[in-house]
Amino acid sequence: MHALTEDQLAIAATTRGFAREHLAPHAVAWDRDKHFPLDVLRKAAGLGLGGVYVREEEGGSGLTRQDGVLVFEALATGCPSIAAYLSIHNMVAWMVDRHGTAAQRARWLPGLCAVESPGSYCLTEPGAGSDAAALATRAVRDGDGWVLDGVKQFISGAGASQVYLVMARTGGSGPRGISAFVVERDDPGLSFGPNEQKMGWNAQPTRQVVLDGVRLPAGRLLGAEGEGFRIAMGGLNGGRLGIAACSLGGAQDALERATGYLAEREAFGARLLHAQALQFRLADMATELEAARSLLWRAAAALDRGDPRAPELCAMAKRYATDTGFEVANQALQLHGGYGYLAEYGIEKIVRDLRVHQILEGTNEIMRVIVARGLTGAA
Repeated sequence: MHALTEDQLAIAATTRGFAREHLAPHAVAWDRDKHFPLDVLRKAAGLGLGGVYVREEEGGSGLTRQDGVLVFEALATGCPSIAAYLSIHNMVAWMVDRHGTAAQRARWLPGLCAVESPGSYCLTEPGAGSDAAALATRAVRDGDGWVLDGVKQFISGAGASQVYLVMARTGGSGPRGISAFVVERDDPGLSFGPNEQKMGWNAQPTRQVVLDGVRLPAGRLLGAEGEGFRIAMGGLNGGRLGIAACSLGGAQDALERATGYLAEREAFGARLLHAQALQFRLADMATELEAARSLLWRAAAALDRGDPRAPELCAMAKRYATDTGFEVANQALQLHGGYGYLAEYGIEKIVRDLRVHQILEGTNEIMRVIVARGLTGAA
């Protein structure tokens, strides 16, 4: 990716302005109160952020993945948790646009793009996390329709979302036996576990999604039978870029806060920002973020052009950006001294929020597996 275009600079500036006005002032309180601000998400949809990758003719913004990483980095400077939920919601919207029939797109995309119908992605299960191809949720044919039974774990937005993209087993073992379905919140047999008590990401609910004899008509199958795993992995390539971008945005905010704090704070008769050791620390943090950003932009460009190495590059970018983002935020907390440990300064929240990015959308260990397979040709 070369220099940003004027349009891309405008997208990033507008989104950062939205984050500054509508997310940042409330982020600490939302985290403390475990409040999921759907009203603010709908305001974001007014900027086109509910259907970032959805085609314009379907009501979306029609942006590229290169545009998208700018959007989610900018959003995360205000609140990584809310930005990350929007990234997941957009993954669902893109999958419906990409794989849905005309009738399916007409049914679900207007609500998704407006965030009137928030979306959740349901792949992980209590016994199938990193080994997604081992999922046990089943969908059995019943006349023209399907009946779904199973439990999904760690589902962002569960309970609040209206649209659930559920991966279920319709055939034999392994990835080829998996199909994708769209489940709606008011479908009989759908219920939710309690909101999980988490280290971070408290501004969005995370709950089990329980499917107990959920009966769906034939029109709820997304794509062809047996294509679910391929659909899920295609969605995750983009989702990994979004989460990586959210890590960069949170870390960038933490770096800027640390720089401001050191400029104000005095010790031993001088401002801390004048200490060369601390200047070097800031310089290294900024350099690491810029390196991660460059890799992320390259991966996004590869996904946009359909490069065969795109999944590998997305895995590299997700691993590197989420590790780097967490480390930079943690360093920013250290530079604040004891104040960094206090909730009111907002730094410890960023650290807690960014920690889970190293786990979700495929753990960073799985990202290494993907990269290693690309290098060695192993299956």
